[in-house]
Amino acid sequence: MTTDCLIIGFNEFDFQKTVELIRGNDESSGGYRDANLAFVTVDGKEQRAMDVLNAANGWPENTYHNADFMWPVVMYLGSYLANHGFSFDYINLFQQGKDKLRQKLVQGDLRTVVITTTLYVVPQPIVEMISFIRKYNQDVKIIIGGPYISGQATMLDDDALCQLFSYLDGDFYVISAEGEGALGNLLQALKNDDDFACIDNIAYRKKGEFVLTQRNTESNSLEENSVDYSLFDAAEIGEFLSIRTAKSCPFSCAFCGFPDRAGKYTYLDLKSVEKELDAIADIGSVTTLTILDDTFNVPKKRFREIMRLMIDKKYGFKWNSFYRSDHGDAETIALMKQAGCEGVFLGVESGSDAMLERMNKKSRRKDYVEAIAQFRKHKIITHANLLIGFPGETEETVKETISFIEETKPDFFRAQLWYCDPITPIWQRKDELGIQDFGFNWTHNTMDYKAASKWVEHMFLSVQNSIWLPQQGFELWSLFYLQRKGLSLPQIKGFVGAFNDAVREKLLFPYEREASPELIENLHRWGKIQNESELPKQGEFSPLYDPDVLEQKRLATVPRNDDEHEEFAF
Repeated sequence: MTTDCLIIGFNEFDFQKTVELIRGNDESSGGYRDANLAFVTVDGKEQRAMDVLNAANGWPENTYHNADFMWPVVMYLGSYLANHGFSFDYINLFQQGKDKLRQKLVQGDLRTVVITTTLYVVPQPIVEMISFIRKYNQDVKIIIGGPYISGQATMLDDDALCQLFSYLDGDFYVISAEGEGALGNLLQALKNDDDFACIDNIAYRKKGEFVLTQRNTESNSLEENSVDYSLFDAAEIGEFLSIRTAKSCPFSCAFCGFPDRAGKYTYLDLKSVEKELDAIADIGSVTTLTILDDTFNVPKKRFREIMRLMIDKKYGFKWNSFYRSDHGDAETIALMKQAGCEGVFLGVESGSDAMLERMNKKSRRKDYVEAIAQFRKHKIITHANLLIGFPGETEETVKETISFIEETKPDFFRAQLWYCDPITPIWQRKDELGIQDFGFNWTHNTMDYKAASKWVEHMFLSVQNSIWLPQQGFELWSLFYLQRKGLSLPQIKGFVGAFNDAVREKLLFPYEREASPELIENLHRWGKIQNESELPKQGEFSPLYDPDVLEQKRLATVPRNDDEHEEFAF
C-alpha cells in the first residue's frame, strides 16, 4: 500500500560546516561574530556546549542534544493529514533517523516526502536531505514547505525565488506561513493525477521551469486541528513535548516580522486547552512541556484560568514558556509556580526605556525589574534576551542595558546582534533612519553592525551578575532537559560558566585557535559530576577567567596590533 507522504522533522546540520558557511572569508562579519560566542575549538574541531558535555561523558550511546524530542511540526502536520484522509509516516530527526529513512525510501511505497524547514536560516540542511532522498529513491516526489520557504518568498522576487527552488532541487514548494491546506490539495492532486495550476500557494515544475500559483492567506483553526497523540508511539514521544495554545502574536514590535508571517493572533479557549492537556496526561510518559506561544500569558484572564486549571487537575507537568512582563503581576507569577512553571524566556530586548519605545514594545524597564524579582522569589529560572544595535542604539542605551542585567540579576541572559529583516515594521522607515543593507551586516544613523558586535562581545566579557546562555544547540530548554537527564541546576550553571570561560579566552586571544587545556579540563570536571555530593566547594573548579591571570597571559603572548588592542576598549 502506498503511503501518501513521509514527513521529515529536523536536520541538525553538521556544526563545523555551519561555522564554515557563516565565516566564509570574513571573520569580522556580524553573522560570524554572533555565532563565534557559541563554540570553542578542541583538537581542531568547533564544539558547542552540548558537544563538550558529551565529550566529557565519553559520548554515551544516547548523547545529549537540543532536539531530543518529538518535533512539533511532525505531530501537527501528521495529525492534520490523518484528519483529512491521507496516510503518513515520519522521520522525526534526519541525522538520527537516516538508516530508517533509507529503508523506507528503498522500499519504494512512498508517494511523497515532505521536508519541513522550521529553524533553518540557510539552504544547506535542505539540500543535504534532498540529496539523500534522491540517492535512494529517484521516483518519490519531494515537497518542501515551512518558515524558510515562506520567509524567502517574502524577500525574493519571483525570478530569484524560482532560482532558489531550482537550486534546492525539490519537486513542489508550499509557499505559505500556514500550508497544511495547500499540502492537502497537492497530495490529492498527485493521487488523482490532476492539474496543479488551480492549487493556491504552491510552486511546481512545468517543462523544467517552476510555476508559481496564486497566493492568498491560509488560516487553519487551532481547535479543529489539534494533535492526535494516539497516532504516535508513546515511547517515541517520551518525556518532553513542545505544544502551542495560540498562533501569531497580538503585538507589533518594530524589529519582529513574526505577526506578518503568522497572520492574525488566535488562541485556544480554556476548554480546548484542557482537552489538550488531558490528552498529553493520557500518554503517560510526558513530564516536561515547552509552550511555544510567543505570548502565553496574553490575555491575562485566560492565562490565569489555565494556571488554575493546571493546579486543580494536578497534571504534574513541569513547564517553561515565553512571558510578557507587562501582562503579569505577583499574583500571576505565584500561580505559575503552583502550576509547575520552572522557567521563563523574557524578551527584554533593552534596558533602556527610550529603546523600548523605539522598538514599539509595551513593556518598560520597571516591568522587567518587578517580574524578575518575583520569579526569583518563587525560584523560577529567568532568561533575559537582549537585542543590540536596533536603530537609535547608542553607547548610552547599551550601558543602560548592561546596568539592567547587573542590577536585576536574571539567572541567564544573552545579547544578540540586531538582524535587519526587510519584512519587519522598522524597514518601512529605513530612509528616515539611514538603514543601509540588511541581515547582520547593516548600518544606520546611530550605529553599525561592527560597533554593535563589539558591544555584544563586551557584554559577554564583562557582565558579572548573570550567566551568558550559549546558543547553537544549547537554549533555555536545554536547562530543563539536562535536569531530567540527571544533572543538577548548580552543575549546569557551573558547566555553562566554564564553557563561557573558554569562549572568553578565544575573544581575548583570537590568535590562539585552540582552547587552553586547563579550561577544557575544567569543563570536563564539571561535565562528569554524577551527584550533588560531587559539586565543588566554594573556590574549587572556579572559573579560570580571572583578570590577573588573563593579564599575565596577555603579557606572555604575542601582542595584537593597535586595532585589535582597541577591540574591547570601552
